[in-house]
Amino acid sequence: MTPSAEAHGSRLRVEARSIDYVPLRERHGKVWHLFPVWFAGDAHLATIAVGVIGISLGGNLIWSAIAVVLGSFFGSFFMAFHSTQGPQLGLPQMVQSRPQFGFLGALLVWVVALVTYVGYTGFNQILVGSTLSSLASVPSWVSYVGYAVVGVVLAVVGYDVIHKASRWLTMLMFVVLMTFSIGMIAVHPLTAAQLDLGQFALTPFLIQFFTAAVYQLSWSIYVSDYSRYLPPNVGVRASFWWTYLGAGVGGAWMMLVGTLAAGMFPKDDVVPAVIAAGDQIFPHFGTALLVISVLPLITIGTLNFYGGSLTLLSMMDSIKRVKLTVRTRVITLLVIGGLSTVIAFASSESFLSQFGDFLTVLGYLFTPWTAINLVDFYVVRKGHYSIREIFNPRGMYGRWNWRGLLAYVIGFASMMPFAVVGTMEGPVAKAMGGVDVSMLIGLAVAVVVYWILTRSLDLEDERRRVAEADRGLESDAAPAGGEASILEAGQ
Repeated sequence: MTPSAEAHGSRLRVEARSIDYVPLRERHGKVWHLFPVWFAGDAHLATIAVGVIGISLGGNLIWSAIAVVLGSFFGSFFMAFHSTQGPQLGLPQMVQSRPQFGFLGALLVWVVALVTYVGYTGFNQILVGSTLSSLASVPSWVSYVGYAVVGVVLAVVGYDVIHKASRWLTMLMFVVLMTFSIGMIAVHPLTAAQLDLGQFALTPFLIQFFTAAVYQLSWSIYVSDYSRYLPPNVGVRASFWWTYLGAGVGGAWMMLVGTLAAGMFPKDDVVPAVIAAGDQIFPHFGTALLVISVLPLITIGTLNFYGGSLTLLSMMDSIKRVKLTVRTRVITLLVIGGLSTVIAFASSESFLSQFGDFLTVLGYLFTPWTAINLVDFYVVRKGHYSIREIFNPRGMYGRWNWRGLLAYVIGFASMMPFAVVGTMEGPVAKAMGGVDVSMLIGLAVAVVVYWILTRSLDLEDERRRVAEADRGLESDAAPAGGEASILEAGQ
């Protein structure tokens, strides 16, 4: 039994903590619970659209499917390593950026993260509204408002309800996806042309690969939000693999639904293609597949509201210290929900066609961040951080960390010659026929630059200061929901 299992029990309660440290006595849950969070997190309506990219660019079915699987597991590799940080530090993902970028410098990535949460949620609201309007004649405004209300309410309850809902949705989606997969094999065997490995086209393959990878990488900004209540003794290896397999399998499987439907009906848009493919198994199954895949999308809204709230609180706390109570968390949730709903009402369905460009830009912005955050955690500081100092504006990590900021700027700049956004292409990407390999460049450059810049750190002295600063951390931690906090101790 974990340190907090007996006290926590099985009853769902409104989460009292937000961006503050989760003490060991409140840790609970099993490490395998990470699998359904990220399986259901990926197995939803929006993910289907990612799998049609290769087919739409002229790739054949088998190579597009291979690109989907490889890209999904490549992007999931990095986000899964972020997941392991949660049990070790007991903190949300974005707050962990302060040691690399500084107390105020972390605002750089937090602003980008906040835009991501709001933009993704607005996109999802439009997608749900469009789908339910066409399939069930539900007015779009009802879908927009209903999506926000349900997501915010679930996010208020917080961490435990998100995990429990994900387990039920994973079972549901597993049955639906297994039915689709077996049904396709039984009623529509693939043709020799669709399975011809000799018909390889490099550009569609690479674009599909990196689109899938960036889609999975985008989870990195909040993945440890949903592992931070686990006890640290679950270990890095177990938390990595349960996250990696959940995200990789769920993402690849759902993308392959889109790939297969697009390969079978290349002249149709994604929704009609999925309906047509599913209806070949038995009547109305395609429609049922789409409607059921809306349910995990609602959970994704909950994740986005929840993560957006924590990011907004982090930003506010950097500018002016705030009391970390349930009330402040609810207020920030209402703000995030309101912003995404305004975007949904102000946008048209053409916003859906721009999702790919939005995803591409996010990849450029978060690739150097994920490289810096991971190399700092696993290579430079090796998991040795002071929880108190992370929340100290005058602490050992400084207000502005020039090393992380400079590595981020250089990493981002290195990607631009390889970048492709819509019709705009960097010079190297243009020479390569429109292939965007900027993700690989940004990861490598940011890692190398940050590692070189941190060679001058006196890590032995820093570890002694960490041990001193966090002495008595567990015994001083305030109860969940209390206005006094461990974060204020020693400042």
